[in-house]
Amino acid sequence: MTRPPPTLILLPGMPLDAALWEHQTRHLADVADTRVADLTAHDSVESMADSVLAGAPPRFALGGLSMGGYVALEILRRAPERVERLALLDTSARPDSPEQTANRRDAVALALKGKYRQVMRAGLARLVHPDRLGDQGLVDAVLAQMERVGVEGYAREQTAIMTRPDSRPGLGAIRCPTLVLCGREDALTPPELHEEMAGAIPGARLVLIEQCGHLSAMEQPQAVTALLRDWLLRG
Repeated sequence: MTRPPPTLILLPGMPLDAALWEHQTRHLADVADTRVADLTAHDSVESMADSVLAGAPPRFALGGLSMGGYVALEILRRAPERVERLALLDTSARPDSPEQTANRRDAVALALKGKYRQVMRAGLARLVHPDRLGDQGLVDAVLAQMERVGVEGYAREQTAIMTRPDSRPGLGAIRCPTLVLCGREDALTPPELHEEMAGAIPGARLVLIEQCGHLSAMEQPQAVTALLRDWLLRG
């Protein structure tokens, strides 16, 4: 009997949606039943993790980018026996610093005062490689996701990020095959944070993608998809 393909659950970053993973969803369909979770209705990584687990099969592969990585690590804390494989992309195991939290609060306050577009544009410059800011197709695709998530979803997700726990103490307990992936020029979660995670997770594979910022799944989609395919198919 042919074994059915594994379920792959992908978790978006903030404030993004399933379009972040469009290339991966389309080009991994032959090796995985790929699903993208909607995290926008929740204001804590705990409730996000619970919502993903409630809709997931008993066993699944799990990938998260940025905020999605924070949620993935929360899922590992809650149900490690259900996660067959883990991919952490452009994320961190650390909690928010006081400076980061202050900046997030300022951004949320501005967005709630009707300046969400201004906040979106400012955030975009930190999300992608500087050389890609002139790529109108990429820029429009990112901004469209931010528009769909909206101000209220943005505020909820920022709250979740600000209040996330420190995941570093649990990294050594992760036992599933783990890929840690980062854009070489990621300004928000730089390579050293991924080196920290990969060094703490037993057997983790660390990959840095050249000419790539924070949104690796969109900036270098072919490379990310190829790496995820290899991760899914490894014994």
